[in-house]
Amino acid sequence: MESVERLYLDALMEEPAVPAGSLRPQLLAGARARRRPAAATASWAAPYAGRVAAMDALLATAGDDDWARVVVEGWTLQELVAHLAAKDGLLAASVGAPVLGPPLRALDSAGRTGDVQAYERARSPEQTRRDWRAQADALCRHLAGLSGTAPATLDGLEVPVRDHVLGRGLETWIHADDAARAAGVLLPDPIPEHIRPTADLCARLLPWTMLLAGLDGSGRTLRLTLTGAGGGEWLLPLGVEETVPGEPDAHLTADVRAFCFLLGGRGDPAAFPATVTGDHALAADLLRTAPTLSGP
Repeated sequence: MESVERLYLDALMEEPAVPAGSLRPQLLAGARARRRPAAATASWAAPYAGRVAAMDALLATAGDDDWARVVVEGWTLQELVAHLAAKDGLLAASVGAPVLGPPLRALDSAGRTGDVQAYERARSPEQTRRDWRAQADALCRHLAGLSGTAPATLDGLEVPVRDHVLGRGLETWIHADDAARAAGVLLPDPIPEHIRPTADLCARLLPWTMLLAGLDGSGRTLRLTLTGAGGGEWLLPLGVEETVPGEPDAHLTADVRAFCFLLGGRGDPAAFPATVTGDHALAADLLRTAPTLSGP
């Protein structure tokens, strides 16, 4: 899996102006020595494993100021990493993989995040990093023996485990980007072979994000074109029970990375850069409801 195990850290590029106390250039040599490739896993879990490796490479460069900095949701970097460990642990519990960290009491993301964050606050940031990575690796190793179609449940949603793992990969990608931006560095995006299945998941979620936001897309069809490395084209029936698309009512074209991040709760749907032909109102509804499933 050379594509998964490529040296992400070597591609880290500093912004022209690096804020004081950010991820420091002098730490890169030590981080290179400590980095670890993605854990061996099922081929369909490679996008998740690759983002774990990239996030770990980023964390290897963090100093005390970086760990204490608030990154997102009012969480410090250490609390953010604990949140990722919490959700990975819930998915691990669903599929029978080892669950690390404090005893598993809460089975929802918010409750488990609170438990793991409280546990990790009494530990050093490096211990938190190791705990998160150990949980991710344990999940990856277990997934190697599972079919991607095996059912798994996270926050009450039962879908094939492959989709939950793609969701974990997307969240890890987004939060790694949050952490990198807060530190003033650029983190390379996933390779195209990992972006494509992630984008496919996001495209397939559109009927559900509409429905959960109170809109029923039944009888409507979207042609979605995502540009850039890992993009593609989808013809999507917008009713959650529908499997056969009709003639497209709207054609929406956007950048694949921006689209994935919109589904992940990053970006303003009202100002989202997209080209639309056909039913503009339908496209606006799709963009407005796209982040419905996103969470902290």
